[in-house]
Amino acid sequence: MHYTIFDTPIINTLMRWFSVCVLRLCGWKVEGQKPSELKYVLIAAPHTSNWDFPYTMMICFALRLDVYWMGKASLFPPFFGAFSRWMGGIAVDRSRAGNLVEGTVNAFNDNQKLTVIVPPEGTRNKVTHWKTGFYYIAHGAGVPIALGYLDFKRKAGGIGKVFHTTGDIEKDMKVIQEFYAGISGKNPKQFNLDNTQT
Repeated sequence: MHYTIFDTPIINTLMRWFSVCVLRLCGWKVEGQKPSELKYVLIAAPHTSNWDFPYTMMICFALRLDVYWMGKASLFPPFFGAFSRWMGGIAVDRSRAGNLVEGTVNAFNDNQKLTVIVPPEGTRNKVTHWKTGFYYIAHGAGVPIALGYLDFKRKAGGIGKVFHTTGDIEKDMKVIQEFYAGISGKNPKQFNLDNTQT
């Protein structure tokens, strides 16, 4: 995988302290801890605002995570795209979802340590159902899913439970739904949890 800000020693340390200070000044609490697993898919929800990205990054630094995140291809134009990749970004071509799953599974198989953030909603706009690519990536690679969250109502974010998929996607998605019930995004009306489909 490519070199990122999380691999840059001095800047990584500075960003961690900066993130901890900013979160405290904003009244936010960081909950949970870094998973003991070396490889896992980290889903980030709810995703309802542009504010989700900076808060997610600060929480990652606060928890000492080394992550890659998936973003739409338009976030990776010439010049700025290099910066996005250094920040841990992986450009996603939404028209090639199947190739994305396969490619990410291969990346997990080829690396001894890897954390990939996937927003299951796929967009900050309201959606009728979650995309299930994150599930098939985790199941195909045999890695667990960590449930990351931002609760703007409580001003708290972090990582909740970590679990392995069973292959029964309907059953596993219910576990995920139960975890996110009651968690409020920046724009809660755009978080469509009840209609999660498999």
